[in-house]
Amino acid sequence: MTARRAFPWLVVAGILAVALCLRAPILGVSPVLRDIVADLGLDSTSGSMLMTVAVAMFAVATPVASLVIRRAGPELAVIVCLAGVIAGTLIRMLPSFTAMLIGMAVMGVTITIGNVVVPVIIRRDVPERHVATVTAAYAAVINVGALLVTLTTAPLAEAMGWPAALAASIVLPIAALALWIVHMLRDREPGATWAEQGVRSRHASGSGATESISLTGPVPVMGRRGGALRNPVVWLLTLTFAGQSAGYYALSTWLPAIAADLTDSSASKAGALASLFQATAIAGAFLVPLLARFFPIVVPAMTVAAGWITISLGLLLAPELYVLWASIGGVAQAGGFVVVFTVLVRAVRSDREAATASAVVQGFAYVAGTLGAPVAAFLHDATGAWTAPLVFTLALAALFTASLAAALVVLARR
Repeated sequence: MTARRAFPWLVVAGILAVALCLRAPILGVSPVLRDIVADLGLDSTSGSMLMTVAVAMFAVATPVASLVIRRAGPELAVIVCLAGVIAGTLIRMLPSFTAMLIGMAVMGVTITIGNVVVPVIIRRDVPERHVATVTAAYAAVINVGALLVTLTTAPLAEAMGWPAALAASIVLPIAALALWIVHMLRDREPGATWAEQGVRSRHASGSGATESISLTGPVPVMGRRGGALRNPVVWLLTLTFAGQSAGYYALSTWLPAIAADLTDSSASKAGALASLFQATAIAGAFLVPLLARFFPIVVPAMTVAAGWITISLGLLLAPELYVLWASIGGVAQAGGFVVVFTVLVRAVRSDREAATASAVVQGFAYVAGTLGAPVAAFLHDATGAWTAPLVFTLALAALFTASLAAALVVLARR
């Protein structure tokens, strides 16, 4: 084995450090969203736009991400991602709704760059036999970051106010940036500028790397048009992932408030309860591969679907068991990502079709994701209770289940 293909411990450490920053800065708003709404004189629907604008960037910024990666190379693209998260966090500290929206948009755009480039680096630098393990660890650590901010933001806000609590998340991208700079300095060729090194790393990873990757995770990718657009399974999976995305962002945004109201908890306790939705997702990322080793794909698929139905139905019928329902939902939200792309890979015939199909599925899904939190907020404001929003997320779970089942039926008949 060459030194290049030895296990790249520093690269993997850098990847996992970046993963901590790919959802945490955005989801950190959720535990203090009610405080933000009250202090800035907003209604719930307007407040939910803080989450929505970042998710919208996931849907529209993929071309920007691909351009940055092609021009700068993977390493510098990671630097741009982390620097953007830091800049967005600083902008968001300003006590203005407009500034907060701009900060969240900046983070959404630059996090999209990280979403796209990390799998490129994994494919390039990690030995093939370790790719699946590193990818699973990467997906799990994304949820670790979300868990950390969900647990800590509300207590920090009680101690020093929500602006300072949100600012505290800047520690994660700063630490990741420092680690990534160490990696770049170690691998930098003598006499080469970082821009020149970025060009060399771009060529090393292949000129078409960002167009030929097919991924099994919650990240947007690019691809060329092909037979995938005529594949009914692709469109059924688009509906499936749209239901998942809208439901995920509706629940991620409002679960702390739901926990506070349904369990009569303080903001800190409600944040801790809501964090179960992120904590159990760490295990959920490995559930589908584990079940798929012993059962047909329909078993993990319908297990995940049952989990999505259970969280909303459980909160409606027995809210006192909130801990159980949030834990089951967390497993489902992570497993849902994996099962959709596991089915997708089986439904396409080439890498090019896989890339195109993945771009279609995720592009539409993130558009749907922008609607989840505002619709749930509107229903809550209109009714003064959480019943209607939970019926909404239950309907999204039903969409997930029906379209996924139809996709499996069509796939089995081919």
